[in-house]
Amino acid sequence: MTPPEGLGAAGERLGVWIDAGRHGSMEWMPETADRRADPRRIFPDVRSVVMLGMNYGPEDDPLATLAERQKATISVYARNRDYHDLIKGAMKRIGSRFAAEARRRNLPDEIKVFVDTAPVMEKPLAAAAGIGWQGKHTNLVSREHGSWLFLGAIFTAAELPADPAETDHCGSCRRCLEACPTNAFPAPYQLDARRCISYLTIEDKGLIPREFRKDLGNRIYGCDDCLAACPWNKFAETASEAKLKAREDLQAPSLKDLVRLDDAAFRQHFSGSPIKRIGRAKFVSNVLIAIGNSGDAELASEARARLDDESPLVRGAAIWALARLAPETAERARAELLPQEDNAAVRGEWNLLGED
Repeated sequence: MTPPEGLGAAGERLGVWIDAGRHGSMEWMPETADRRADPRRIFPDVRSVVMLGMNYGPEDDPLATLAERQKATISVYARNRDYHDLIKGAMKRIGSRFAAEARRRNLPDEIKVFVDTAPVMEKPLAAAAGIGWQGKHTNLVSREHGSWLFLGAIFTAAELPADPAETDHCGSCRRCLEACPTNAFPAPYQLDARRCISYLTIEDKGLIPREFRKDLGNRIYGCDDCLAACPWNKFAETASEAKLKAREDLQAPSLKDLVRLDDAAFRQHFSGSPIKRIGRAKFVSNVLIAIGNSGDAELASEARARLDDESPLVRGAAIWALARLAPETAERARAELLPQEDNAAVRGEWNLLGED
């Protein structure tokens, strides 16, 4: 637990948490800065914040599929049910018991529950509450659970004693920084989201910038490299919640199968999954980038088949993938399709054909 006025130092930490406040879909960062810095702007009566964590540690090496270039690598947290729904339900049940106990003790029973659904600084709050510390990769690290933690917050009007904050135990270790495929850490404890694969494949609504496409490898949704590299994970246990254990069909799915999903099939396949949130066009464009990195010429036909997709995002990624796997086929397709292309971004991809 931590008092809201104790957020001063944590609020300062936010300035180095992410360095993309005015980029694309990250515009909400500066717009909500005041509310994130002071919980009382979200819930004026808050006197204490109770932070909770749920372990989602993987059963196997989360990076093993990176070497299987014809398969897709999906971030561990997205290999089963949407954690927002799962944890929000658990948090509401805990909150109800908390409020009942507060009433029994004649304490204020007003609460608000948040699971990544409001401008709440979960990681600094969790550090202030003693759950862990923000590592050099900016994520929370626990001595008991490593880097694999979902966080939730209960804002309460009751005044509760604060737990001691956790101290930083990273020492001189730089494994998480050195593991990043796109060099998204300009310095320890600083993240430039514009280079982060998780941001690029999930939050950024456009086509992934050309400078990062090769670095994606076969990562189609999120990235766990910096989390998996943390030595504190040797103390982590696998997730105990069954709905957080990886679905078999999402552990190493075939790129060929995923790229063929139309909108209806995409929605059905990822029903209840956080992946559904990004939509079919963004998802398939990510898959096509992975196909372009696969080195498998047999997948060129899959890229060729998406050159006339209704989504410009998909068409643009298909051009890049086809050029990587079958450059002569791509050149012939350009002669046929460029004259009739009316989307500026897609035309740009055709004009840059053959350039990495």
